[in-house]
Amino acid sequence: MAIVGATGLVGRELLAILSCSPLGRGPVRLFAGARSAGTTLPWRGATAPVMAAGPDVFRGVDLAFFCAGGEVSRELADAAVAAGAVVIDNTSAFRMQPDVPLVVPEVNGDALDDFESPGIIANPNCSTIIALMAVTPLHRAAGVTRMVVCTYQAASGAGHAFVRELQQQAEDHVAGRPYTQDIIGRPYLFNLFSHDSPIGPDGYNEEERKLVRETHKIWDDDTPRITATCVRVPVLRAHSEAINLTFNEPLSEADARELLAAAPGIRVVDDRKANRFPEPAEATGLDEVLVGRIRADISQPMGMGLDLFVCGDQLRKGAALNAVQIAERIFATSATEASASTAR
Repeated sequence: MAIVGATGLVGRELLAILSCSPLGRGPVRLFAGARSAGTTLPWRGATAPVMAAGPDVFRGVDLAFFCAGGEVSRELADAAVAAGAVVIDNTSAFRMQPDVPLVVPEVNGDALDDFESPGIIANPNCSTIIALMAVTPLHRAAGVTRMVVCTYQAASGAGHAFVRELQQQAEDHVAGRPYTQDIIGRPYLFNLFSHDSPIGPDGYNEEERKLVRETHKIWDDDTPRITATCVRVPVLRAHSEAINLTFNEPLSEADARELLAAAPGIRVVDDRKANRFPEPAEATGLDEVLVGRIRADISQPMGMGLDLFVCGDQLRKGAALNAVQIAERIFATSATEASASTAR
């Protein structure tokens, strides 16, 4: 097993999750850029060395997680596949390729049924995963015809540098100093701004386009009309999303609540009396996606629309945990098939 980008936020989260997974019983190889080579990371009560990534490092690797950015994935993923590995890629490099499965196991895990190893499986964007965990049970019941998503995305979704600068700005504020703006280029503390991804000629940024296109691919249906507005907020960890839905068939608030309560990977947090609903501080470190503010959209005919508010840890279910769940499904299937073959 290998992790490319092991020293980043997602890579470190992968290590922590794998240490508790059956997949983590075997040896692990950790790779990163040249500057991190020679360091070590905690691994199952000891440490594991970090080595420089390159095209010739994957011999004997069965499973390779890539989380070092799209450029690295495009450069090295094919080499890992050629060496015989299943690659689970956490970047956008391969998501929209028709022959690459784009998978949230609770949503479209059956997309892995025909997967032939070695090969590449893509992990969706964090905002897409968090949204579809909450929306898919409702889509299956009533058919979503339109979805409007507004995201409130944490600093850790942009990596170490964003997190450090937000923390530094908090220290600057307490000390009465001008805010450090070396990375983000603007005040982030007590502020929010449009997601820091390129904006196209249509006015949509790349994060918004990902949410639209990936949803259509994961649902294998491009008929739902989807629009999104993605925003960075001064939260260290866990993304939040306000989601408005329009249905093809009536779905009551009570039925929606029941469907969500029964859905795997979902925790309903919806206490109107106490005014307790999903919050990123509560979602941080959790495997579940929190769903609340479940209510009928009064601007639509009764039963034809709902509003939700969801929070999910984008480093866990939005990235590392989803990747591990994919791997567990692939390798559990492989083990079952091998056992059946031996029995025959």
